[in-house]
Amino acid sequence: MSEPSESADIVIVGTGHGGAQAAISLRQRGAEGRIVMIGRDTAPPYERPPLSKEYLAGDKAFERILIRPEKFWADKGVELKLGAAVAAVDGAAHQITLSDGSTIGYRKLIWAGGGDPRRLACPGAGLKGVFYVRDKSDADAMMDALSAGAKRAVVIGGGYIGLEAAAVLRKLDCAVTVVETQNRVLARVAGETLSRFYEDEHRQHGVDLRLSTGVSQILGDGGKVARVALDTGEEIACDMVIVGIGIVPSIAPLIAAGAAASNGVDVDFCCRTTLDDVYAIGDCAAHANPFADQAVIRLESVQNANDMANTVAKAIMGEKEPYEALPWFWSNQYDLKLQTAGLNLGFDQAITRGDPATRKFTIVYMKEGRPIAFDCVGTMKDYVQGRKLLESRPDKIDPALLADPETPLKELL
Repeated sequence: MSEPSESADIVIVGTGHGGAQAAISLRQRGAEGRIVMIGRDTAPPYERPPLSKEYLAGDKAFERILIRPEKFWADKGVELKLGAAVAAVDGAAHQITLSDGSTIGYRKLIWAGGGDPRRLACPGAGLKGVFYVRDKSDADAMMDALSAGAKRAVVIGGGYIGLEAAAVLRKLDCAVTVVETQNRVLARVAGETLSRFYEDEHRQHGVDLRLSTGVSQILGDGGKVARVALDTGEEIACDMVIVGIGIVPSIAPLIAAGAAASNGVDVDFCCRTTLDDVYAIGDCAAHANPFADQAVIRLESVQNANDMANTVAKAIMGEKEPYEALPWFWSNQYDLKLQTAGLNLGFDQAITRGDPATRKFTIVYMKEGRPIAFDCVGTMKDYVQGRKLLESRPDKIDPALLADPETPLKELL
C-alpha cells in the first residue's frame, strides 16, 4: 500500500459545531501534534441554526455566526482544508482519500460529517428555485432569489426547519404556504398541544398551512419553479420552494470501510465506531442515549454535537467518560422562543403548565409517572429548573404539582 500524501495526528471530518468543538476541546486539553479539519464548505466553521433564521432574515451578518474568528484556527494550530470532500476511509491503513485523490494518514479520526438534506423524490424537484438548507451557499441562494423579487414561497415540511423558514419569509413579506404530510406540524418531535399552538401562530401571521397533504410534482416555466402540484389536485403558484423534510446521515465512506451502522454510524459510550481509532459525533452518530432508556438514536442538535465532541476529546486524551449529557434544543419563530429539555420518546401523558393563550406555557412529558421532557415557550425559569430536574433522574411526581405554574420546578427536585 502506498504511503499517504501527508499525515496528521488527528483528522477531523466536518467543520460544523461538532468538528469545531472537537478541535477546540483537544487543544484546551493539551493535545499536541498536527490537527487537520476537513470540510466540504468553503467557509471557516460557522453556526448552522441561524441559516434558516437570523442569517436568512438579514439580522446577522456572516461574521457574526462564525464559531470563532478565522484567525483563531491558525493561532491554535488547527489546519483547515476547506472545499474538500472525503471519498474513502481505509481503517486498516489509517488513512483517508479526498475527492481530488490525495490521501491523509491519521492516528485518530473524528467523523463529524453531519447529514445532507433529504431530497424530494417527485418530478420537478431539480428545477431552479427549489432550495434546501444545509450550508451558507443554500441560504445565500435563497437570499438572492428574494432580492430578485421572489414573493411567493411554498415550504415543504412542517418541522422546525420549515416553520423557522416560514416565519422568516413572512417577516420579509412573502406569501407562504406550508405543506405537511402529517396531520399536524412538529408531529415527529412534539405533542399535539405544542403543534396546535404553533399552527395557530403561523396562521395568525398569514401562513397558509396544508396538513395531511403531499406534493405530487413541481411544475416549472423555463426551467424555473412556477407551481407546486399537491396530491389533492390543487396547484399553488410560487416563485420559490424550500424543502425541509429531514436529513440523511453523511456516513457513506465509513460504511464502505466496514463501520457498523443503523440509523447513522454506531458508536459506543465514548463515541467510538467499530473501526479502530475512528470516532463519530453529532447528527450522524447513532448512540444509546441514557435519557431515552438507552434506545439507540441520532440527535440533530448543537448540544449533542458539542457534548459528543468534548467526550471524544477527553477519550483521546485518556479521560474515558461516557456520553451522558441531557439533550436540549431551541427554536425561534416570530417573537417566540421555544426551549426543549430532555427527550419525549414514548411519553404516555402530556401536562400543560400555564395557558397557551398567554403565549407563555410549558408542556411536561411524562412516562410511567416520571417527567422525561419539557417544551418551554417563553418560560425560561421552567426551562432552567426543568433541566436540573431531569438531570436528577426524578422518580414519580404528582402531575398536579407539575401542572401548577405557581409551583417552582426546583421544589420538586
